[in-house]
Amino acid sequence: MSIIGADHTSFTVRDMQQSLAFYRDLLGFEMISERPQVTNQYFRDVVGIPDLIAYVSYMRIPGTDHRLELIQYTHPQGTPQDLTPNNPGSSHVAYLVDDLAAMFQKLKAAGASFISEPVALNEGPNKGGAALYMKDPNGIIIELFQRGR
Repeated sequence: MSIIGADHTSFTVRDMQQSLAFYRDLLGFEMISERPQVTNQYFRDVVGIPDLIAYVSYMRIPGTDHRLELIQYTHPQGTPQDLTPNNPGSSHVAYLVDDLAAMFQKLKAAGASFISEPVALNEGPNKGGAALYMKDPNGIIIELFQRGR
């Protein structure tokens, strides 16, 4: 018995519409499904919140099978966390891009929040590539990564 793959990445969000505008409209994820009021008992049991009401959206990175699940817990609402990169429990997901400089300019023009501008990777296993860290509307850290050529 072993792990055989990854099904999806999930983020808890404050405002679904704001998050959809970021992931779907700005980053270009494709919408798969949207469930504005999830109250299933199995979902409540899995997450350990007996009176849960959630808004759940699934999207896909275009051209891939990897899905992104966004969950807005409408009841009970949680507390925002400090997601500074060096805090234990903080995490990030790295999305591959084909033109980091152009993507950065597009996101900057849209008012996205950045931790860093594009950084050239001049040593190590990713030498020749480039990367940046940014935050989504919930403070979740997103890395945009362009492989070296």
